[in-house]
Amino acid sequence: MNELSDALQNPQALITLAILLLAVVLFITGALAPELTGLLSVSLLMASGVLTPQTALAGFGSPALITLMGLFAVSAALFRSGALDRLRELIASERIKTPRRLIGLLALVVAPISGVVPNTPVVASLLPVIEAWCNKRRISPSRVLLPLSFATVLGGTLTLLGSSVNLLVSDISEQLGYGSLELFSFTAIGIPIWLAGTAYLLLAPQSLLPDRGRNSNLLTSSKDQTSYFTEVTIPADSHLVGQSIRNSRLQRRFDVDVLELQRGAERLLPPLADRKLEPDDRLLLRVTRADLLRLQQEHTVQLAAKEFKSSRDFSLSKTKPEEGQKTVEVLLPAGSTLAGASLRELRFRQRHNATVLALRRGQQTVQERLGQAVLREGDVLLLQAPLDSVRGLQASNDLLVLDQLENDLPTVRRKPLAISIAIAMLIVPTISPIPLVSAVLLAAIGMVVSGCLRPGELQRSIRLDVILLLGSLSSFSVAMQKSGLADALATSLQNSLDGWPTYLALLVIFLATTMLTQVISNAASVALLAPVAIQLSTGMQLPPTALLITVLFGASQSFLTPMGYQTNLMVFGPGRYRFLDVTRYGAGLTALMTLMVPALIIWHFGNS
Repeated sequence: MNELSDALQNPQALITLAILLLAVVLFITGALAPELTGLLSVSLLMASGVLTPQTALAGFGSPALITLMGLFAVSAALFRSGALDRLRELIASERIKTPRRLIGLLALVVAPISGVVPNTPVVASLLPVIEAWCNKRRISPSRVLLPLSFATVLGGTLTLLGSSVNLLVSDISEQLGYGSLELFSFTAIGIPIWLAGTAYLLLAPQSLLPDRGRNSNLLTSSKDQTSYFTEVTIPADSHLVGQSIRNSRLQRRFDVDVLELQRGAERLLPPLADRKLEPDDRLLLRVTRADLLRLQQEHTVQLAAKEFKSSRDFSLSKTKPEEGQKTVEVLLPAGSTLAGASLRELRFRQRHNATVLALRRGQQTVQERLGQAVLREGDVLLLQAPLDSVRGLQASNDLLVLDQLENDLPTVRRKPLAISIAIAMLIVPTISPIPLVSAVLLAAIGMVVSGCLRPGELQRSIRLDVILLLGSLSSFSVAMQKSGLADALATSLQNSLDGWPTYLALLVIFLATTMLTQVISNAASVALLAPVAIQLSTGMQLPPTALLITVLFGASQSFLTPMGYQTNLMVFGPGRYRFLDVTRYGAGLTALMTLMVPALIIWHFGNS
């Protein structure tokens, strides 16, 4: 610790450490969106004089970030052209009859796709297909959705394009003077990791994956029977007025649970069975999707879904589903700017031209009124909206449409062209001096010129939140290096590991990165630990790239918590998992990766 104390005598190191700790607190608490935390940090580093504006903002113009922007466009064109249609057909075929076979397909086919296409859109595209497969086979989605997420995570470390974190590591490596990573720089390590992970997914006891569909009396395996929370009001002319909830047609005809009755300013909680209903009573219901859509056509109650569209309007006339409207599920992914606000505060209907019918939040009960419920990452909303509005939601970074829309791939005839452009993007940099960033940008332009992607869709495909986060976080690594903080931390860590075998030292670094990734984003973990790990390379007699890739795999192989990786959170709600379900299933895989990655690093790079 003496080295760290000496380093902190330098005001720049002290300021960098203070900003670093502030960022970690904000990442863990979620007080600010991750990209805002990144922008705040880079602003403070400039304002304090630790970094010049040119140095601090260099990450926003880095080849890695530009590559990622182009990759977003290429991925959008592939999905829009129906590049995964054949895979969808294979999943729905009669050959895939059991969860084990489906998991094998996900691990052996979907994972390699995630090596060249970001895994988030892969999971988004396959979620409705797999849910339909589960419905047809009468199998709980919880049996297969976590393997879907884990398979895409394993595939994300096959090539440089598999994850935005990979590109961030490449950017940090270049900024620190070690050169950028190549497309297949760590593929020799990624392939054994993928194969070992595939073996785990296929051989792990099925008992590690819960059967949430059969274990809960509120839920069945059918998607239409998933429980949502919504509100209804009792109109003055309803024949329910004067009836008790127990004996009402509402209770007899529909599969609903009344969780709360609001009468004026009075809030009544269960038991409510003998309460008699009065005009303008408001009921908070737990109801299935199928019954909710039937309720919408009933004249005995009124859905309160549209009530929060205006602070002055507290009623809803009797409605039927409007012509041309679609009913879809949307998920709030990690990093959604909608999280932390209520539907009323967001003016959701005006903002998205969509009506929220109900809310689902994993296994939790939502007791707030629908318009006042504060949204969280992982929430699933049931929306009704015109088809054009739903298509607009598909381009949103704040909401992920889980339903597959009919005819939503208008450029299917260009599918062979889109796939050919993507393959050329991968091959050209490997057989010619053309850099990867150039190949990706040419591919993105080719997708637009060929009609595989519209210009407006290209702009909407770029995840601005990811760009802002990665562009700002690279400044952390530079600041830690220039202020001497990285050297001091590395020296302290090296002293602690003095005399340890190289394998055990790498194991500690990998595990530390993995654990940190469970509480802050994997991009933030890389930005904080990469400059420290690089300084350890000399003592371990390994090239700096070896330590960088150790951190990369530690940040990417995240299988312990729903928050550890975006795809884990994406399947958490639809699979109706509980927090420890992810830990239980992912602990063995994490242990396997912890043992394998250091050994593969030593094998690949060797002791120099």
